[in-house]
Amino acid sequence: MNIAILTSGGDAPGMNPLIRAVVRSGIYYGHKVYGIESGYQGLIEGKVIELNESSVGDVIQKGGTFLGTSRSPSFQEQDGFNKAINVLDIFNIDVLIVCGGDGSLKGALKLKNAGIKVMGIPASIDNDLAYTDYTIGFMTCLETLCGLISKIRDTTESHGRANVVEVMGRNCGDIALYAGLAGGAENILVPECPTDIDEIAKKAILGKNRGKRHHIILISEAMGSPYEFADKFQSLTGIDTKVTIPGYIQRGGSPCVFDRILASQMGFRAIEEINKNNFNLAIGTRKESIITRNLEEIFSEESKFSYNLLNILKIISI
Repeated sequence: MNIAILTSGGDAPGMNPLIRAVVRSGIYYGHKVYGIESGYQGLIEGKVIELNESSVGDVIQKGGTFLGTSRSPSFQEQDGFNKAINVLDIFNIDVLIVCGGDGSLKGALKLKNAGIKVMGIPASIDNDLAYTDYTIGFMTCLETLCGLISKIRDTTESHGRANVVEVMGRNCGDIALYAGLAGGAENILVPECPTDIDEIAKKAILGKNRGKRHHIILISEAMGSPYEFADKFQSLTGIDTKVTIPGYIQRGGSPCVFDRILASQMGFRAIEEINKNNFNLAIGTRKESIITRNLEEIFSEESKFSYNLLNILKIISI
């Protein structure tokens, strides 16, 4: 078969190991593998290149995606969408593997509904797809943030301050939750849980009164302005409060071991399913096993936000 792969939306560490796994396992099983540069926009523009084993040499350790990525408003318009389908026909693509987050996989579903054979693989630092325990890139993002939080704590403790750190995640609080727990944050603000700033302030004052010299708060980007929250927190506690916005640092860096292995497993599984003539699936992971779901079903699954982890964080971050 002729298999094409594209990376779409926000980049995530682990996309390169994923492409590598798809290319090398695809060729091993006798397929031709093509890369589409710059995501759906590149598909519309016909940016299709044939890939071989050497094309993916020396990429497993690199962040980002060597194919490039983009957000494509044109793909949502009928004219652009029709051009994308026409390019797939011109290059005789039998199945398209889409690697990205929520919006990218919805684009794959749109293609599937138009009669195109597709496979979806979740790659996003946000970890906001409920059908899979983890998305490619999430763990690397956490590693980056944990290192950052440790550095922030050093300077915060030196000055006896508080620091509000805004993290990504869109409407999902997983980045704040996991990074907050692993980084030892005193509080997190996430869309899945109501915020009681008076309770947060009370906790900070109790800590200050017993000699605590730092207070780290992670705020998900969906929770409004970190500067407004910091001002309110400072006025309630009297603690000098600064704001840190890591921004796109969260997306960069060499993928961690977990993401390299997860990407390799998911890419290989996609080829295995194609070998069996199984299409229109989303690859995911549940309880350390690689699983598949029908693409049209994955957007209706309930949030997997872990209130158990949130409870642990609240209890041990005194």
